[in-house]
Amino acid sequence: MSPRYVMVIDLRRCVGCQTCTAACKSANATPPGVQWRRVLDQESGEYPDVRRTFLPVSCMHCAEPPCAEVCPTTATQKREDGLVTIDYDVCIGCANCIMACPFDARAIQHEPRYAYGVPMAHELARTDPGRLSVATKCTFCKERIDRAAITGQTPGVDPEVTPACVNSCISGAMQFGDINDPTSGVVRLLESARHFRVHEDLGTGPSIYYIWSET
Repeated sequence: MSPRYVMVIDLRRCVGCQTCTAACKSANATPPGVQWRRVLDQESGEYPDVRRTFLPVSCMHCAEPPCAEVCPTTATQKREDGLVTIDYDVCIGCANCIMACPFDARAIQHEPRYAYGVPMAHELARTDPGRLSVATKCTFCKERIDRAAITGQTPGVDPEVTPACVNSCISGAMQFGDINDPTSGVVRLLESARHFRVHEDLGTGPSIYYIWSET
């Protein structure tokens, strides 16, 4: 059986440090104002019983991605391993996918943008003209995943082939792996605790699971 990669995030462990957000921005050189990964800060309850929950969000790499259904050029595709990708050479920047995505996970930037208005040397070195006027989003660091087929390493186990956000998590709240492998860490984690997926009622089949309590 082919692998199907998912991410499991333990909300009991997330401390809202935003390290995953910073790691994603560093790994993917996203411009100011574009964040492929965010951490939402939510408060619930009433005084004095108030609690704070941090919810890391990104592209959910849906099993039934609505973004792919509305793409007129087939630039957005779902791979056999579950990753939803965008071919920048085929994307025409129509923004249909942005409107169709229920997770607000995509962005389009039409002009280069720099942190201080004028480009720094390191920004110029990592600016990709191919990502202008096209839809962009979290890729689950697909270049790392693809490298595993060459190196024989295992995504979610070996850091070199695991998404940067997972590697950076200081509290160990984020796990990545193959949900089709019954011995993988993500499967064992999901079997041991209660979990949910955001907007699961929409039927898109998100590949990011959130743990919130023991089974």
